[in-house]
Amino acid sequence: MLGTDRAARQMTLLLNVWYDGDLIGFLRYDRHSTLQFSYDRGRRTDPPPRPISHSFPAGHRYSPTDRCLPYFEGLLPDGARRSRAAAALGASPDDTIRLLAALGAEVAGALTLLPAREGPVTGRPGRAVLPLSKDELVRILDAIQERSFLEVGEDRLRLSLAGTRSKLPVVLVDGRPALPADGQVTTHVLKPAIPDLEWTTENEAYSMRLAVRVGLEVAPIRSGVVDGRKYLIIERYDREEEHDGSVRRLHQEDFCQALGVLPELKYASDGGPGFARCFDLIRETCTFPAIGALKLLDAAIFQVIIGNADAHAGSYSLLWRQSGEVALAPLRDLMCTVLYPELRGRFAMEIAGRGTLEEMRAGDWGRFAKRSGLGAPFVRRRVGELCDRAIRMSDSVAAELASPGLNEEALARLAGLVKGRAQRLKAEVPT
Repeated sequence: MLGTDRAARQMTLLLNVWYDGDLIGFLRYDRHSTLQFSYDRGRRTDPPPRPISHSFPAGHRYSPTDRCLPYFEGLLPDGARRSRAAAALGASPDDTIRLLAALGAEVAGALTLLPAREGPVTGRPGRAVLPLSKDELVRILDAIQERSFLEVGEDRLRLSLAGTRSKLPVVLVDGRPALPADGQVTTHVLKPAIPDLEWTTENEAYSMRLAVRVGLEVAPIRSGVVDGRKYLIIERYDREEEHDGSVRRLHQEDFCQALGVLPELKYASDGGPGFARCFDLIRETCTFPAIGALKLLDAAIFQVIIGNADAHAGSYSLLWRQSGEVALAPLRDLMCTVLYPELRGRFAMEIAGRGTLEEMRAGDWGRFAKRSGLGAPFVRRRVGELCDRAIRMSDSVAAELASPGLNEEALARLAGLVKGRAQRLKAEVPT
């Protein structure tokens, strides 16, 4: 048995790491089964290749496990989704490189990870890509709740998205979701409703639409219903269409990856990053740090307004645009988690030591500002502005989203809950 495991691991000992179609480095196990990444030192370009992560800059020959593992772990699904993928491969959930060998052809950001004998697919798909029929879409929505990407389609889908929630990278054909061909760059994410929680489609659609209305930058999203199954289609912000119709990958990494923090430590209560560290990261990396800091501040305030207790460091990302600009990526995965009493109730990243809206007091935003390197008067003014906008927009957003298949009662309840939170938060901010 040990010999079989060793032989299986030897087959995936080396992965080539491609950055937007260019070979940039190598991921391997050494003879001690330690994960290592090395940049391709034989590559000479002008300008030099960008680092794939803030946590291990280009120029380092090797990035040992404690530096590169958080980044590559952050490309893989978490929890049960990871276990299902490992089971489909006959591998251990801890065998990071085997999972990446199977799922790394299409991940978040600009990278493609492939076994050494393979290169990235270029040009048009090798087969016709057709939109999913109604019956096929129903089957896919059901399948991705219980099965891995490797088992969803007729072909083995070599795709990976981080996180615990079921979702599937797709392309759109005539505005309808379709499974990608092998190596095709995906442009959207298909996300079914969470089976054990009510109204999650309404909840996320409402939270994301309200964020747009109050002035935040979020990933475009739309909802759909097929045969009683609700779903969301979210546009990928790390993809960009070229003039010829082709799609280019843009690089991104979440804050845990950029800070070298393993996904299982993403919550501040588990030792993960808090807001002060995240603001420092913005100042270290973003081309226009003042703009990035303002966007992160708005996000922090908005998460309190809507009651999203699951907004951890992995919920925020850095995005490398084609121009070379590094910016805070559009927000994603916004949800009013306080709607569900059975879920975690305390903020994943506290505000000046406060874990809930009910605990917050007048001086908390001033302390938050000081710890985050921001001006207290500006922060307090911004809290008031976003609260006013949320109060003004809550009902109209719910009305916009009310449509056949989406629950009007749920949307109205969300609007009332969020409006009440905004009013309470504003009342605690000194004028």
